[in-house]
Amino acid sequence: MWWTACLRLDPSVNLAQALNYAQGLGLPLSEARMLLLHVLERPTHDRAWLVTHDGDDVPTEAAGRFEQMLHRRLQGEPMAYLTGHKPFYGLDLAVDARVLDPRDDTETLVDWALELCPPEPRATRWRLIDLGTGSGAIALALAQQRPAAKVTAIDRSTDALAVAASNAQRLNLPLRLLEGSWFAPVGGEQFDLILSNPPYIREDDPHLQALTHEPHGALVSGADGLADIRQLIAQAPDYLVPGGWLLLEHGWDQAVTVRELLASAGFERVQSRQDLAGIERCSGGQRPSIR
Repeated sequence: MWWTACLRLDPSVNLAQALNYAQGLGLPLSEARMLLLHVLERPTHDRAWLVTHDGDDVPTEAAGRFEQMLHRRLQGEPMAYLTGHKPFYGLDLAVDARVLDPRDDTETLVDWALELCPPEPRATRWRLIDLGTGSGAIALALAQQRPAAKVTAIDRSTDALAVAASNAQRLNLPLRLLEGSWFAPVGGEQFDLILSNPPYIREDDPHLQALTHEPHGALVSGADGLADIRQLIAQAPDYLVPGGWLLLEHGWDQAVTVRELLASAGFERVQSRQDLAGIERCSGGQRPSIR
């Protein structure tokens, strides 16, 4: 490409021109800034530095990496995979193609869990479990916000658990990590709160075309997208203490069905919570207390 040659051969090409080129390709300025800062090995939020150094030349090696990053992003690869990091609930998570890119809307699930799990000292007796933890985003946010609680995270993917374990170690947050499918690794244990952001996309959903860079098995769940949610709702009562809660993230159009499934399984106080866009994104219910 002409621009690649220009950046590598012409020392007059500067940071401002590199950003203009990226925008000309259709990349939002915010993303172009993050990628340019990343290849320059500077913090990706350091917008002020770019402004004050916009006349600086782009080093040849950084220019080549920036060109590659632009191509990958324009092919739909998530920004988190390109930079290797994603902020979630105030945490800096390491993320790559072994796990889903954590969505901001999933913070709704964490908010709800924190409402149900009281702060210390009562939290010392709370046992929380995150099923299908991926990068560990939900479990680590809970461990950081409720340090006295006992947090378990499960995933059937060895690769995903490696990412979660690395994040837990780097953030110095205690997390019990177990490998297996849903509840299988915990035997007869019971929990005060079960959370999950399970696969919930239909097999024929056209939106999957935009998600080809993310793990397919963490996205798709049967013909209607509800196969895993049905399984979790059916099994959860056996793993909840009386009065414990099950909270699930789901698709934008699945709240009514998920509430019906929860009610049919005997859950009480069934309700949904809205995400940042005002869409019912999470639904949950409480296992009845022993009367």
